[in-house]
Amino acid sequence: MGLGFAAEDLERPLSTFSGGWRMRVALARLLLKAPDVLLLDEPTNHLDIDSIAWLEAYLKAYRGTIVIVSHDRYVLDRLVTTTAEMAGGTVNEFAGNYSFYLTERVAQREIQRSAFINQQKQIAEAERFIERFRAKATKARQVQSRVKALEKLERLPEPESDGASISFRFPAPTRSARSVVSLSTFSKVYPSDEGPIEVFREAEPLVVERGNKIALIGRNGAGKSTLARILGGTEPFDGERRVGRDVDINFFAQHTADTLDPRDTIMEAVQRAATGQTETEIRSILGAFLFRGDDVFKPIKVLSGGERSRVALAKTLVAPANFLILDEPTNHLDIRSIDVLITAMQQYSGTFAVVSHDRHFLDQVATEVWRVEDGGVQVYPGTYSEFRWHRERQDAEGAEATRKARPPKARKAQKEKKKQAPKPPPEPAEVNRPGPSDEAVAKYASMNTFNLRRLHEKTEASIMEAEERKSELESRLSDPSLYGDESESQRTTAAYDVVRTELEELYGKWESLSEVLGNRKR
Repeated sequence: MGLGFAAEDLERPLSTFSGGWRMRVALARLLLKAPDVLLLDEPTNHLDIDSIAWLEAYLKAYRGTIVIVSHDRYVLDRLVTTTAEMAGGTVNEFAGNYSFYLTERVAQREIQRSAFINQQKQIAEAERFIERFRAKATKARQVQSRVKALEKLERLPEPESDGASISFRFPAPTRSARSVVSLSTFSKVYPSDEGPIEVFREAEPLVVERGNKIALIGRNGAGKSTLARILGGTEPFDGERRVGRDVDINFFAQHTADTLDPRDTIMEAVQRAATGQTETEIRSILGAFLFRGDDVFKPIKVLSGGERSRVALAKTLVAPANFLILDEPTNHLDIRSIDVLITAMQQYSGTFAVVSHDRHFLDQVATEVWRVEDGGVQVYPGTYSEFRWHRERQDAEGAEATRKARPPKARKAQKEKKKQAPKPPPEPAEVNRPGPSDEAVAKYASMNTFNLRRLHEKTEASIMEAEERKSELESRLSDPSLYGDESESQRTTAAYDVVRTELEELYGKWESLSEVLGNRKR
């Protein structure tokens, strides 16, 4: 269920599922084997945003060793404890998550660069000495000594560039009307052999206003891509769509790659869409999307599907438009390319709506979240992290309302059961919880006060949500009927252990943040 399957799916033949859903079946099968070592290569690629969050929590509680290849920054930051970087034919290990690796790598590269520069200076001085005194008999011994020293010297390789210079900007968009695209109450039904599939049912009207940065999220099959096509004017539906004055739309989806001319080279395909960019600028853009050097002269017809998709994305982004609609733009990009795209979208002054399951990407670029579910669209102002906070509060309030709605007799019976039931594992005493370490405090000391307070508030909200989940699990563990189902009782106990560990980490984080804030007040 965590991977997105409904109860009615469990007895369906595999032949009736798409390739992406079969990948989920393979992943579920692997997790249920519970091996000592899990090797996962891009496990989030075929998952929607809810399933990724579930998988992240599952793997965090996994008792075995996990080796994971992923471009999902959230997973790499929240799950891993060691990061291994492959660069220059070597593997370098960093004792921390991805964010730690980024910071540490800069310091390590600086040390390597200084050592390389110093060695190059020593080599140049030795070579000058040899060249100057090679013909002098009185210096022969010193010259030979330096020649032998150079021959024995283990030369340091030049440190690999971080590619920080790779960047691009969108063409400056023209100013559009305030209302970019508006939809009346709308519905959408697809015909199928099993009967009509209703995607949207009398959904509330929607308005995209100038300057909106919208994230379209939801489970697979909920209708995110359908809504993107409706906004772009390429999908018929029941309702009315109005486009504002001077609105210029560019639409990217995975099938956009099929429209590329196979006879074009990569450079020619992008140049056709560009307006005013020089060849050097286009090469820089293509470099950001992993086409470097002579790669730009490869014909489209020899490219893989992922490479064609990257060309189509680059072609979309160089064309001038004031409303961008992007459907899964990060699918075939590495982390560095995603960072380049994030920077470009943060600088973009137009309007966009983006479908993505990359939570870090959405958190960095979107200022409004549209959640597609149950035949409609829920609009949440704010970033993706703020959306998650709202949803968690709603879930907690819903659980509390359900608990209070129980009849008095049922609540009394529940209390009687609690008296007879085994007690959940005792919570460690508050006095035994270690205080914040110097390392933990130093981690937040570099943040500005505004971001520090914001993170402090979010941590408090996460603690409240975790405490509520812990309380709910304690109630379940106190119910004698739970222990009639061994597998369910084991799952509940495991979930309780996870939430206790999570709370310990959250309290440690909260204490570190409180200490840093307290020091600043003093």
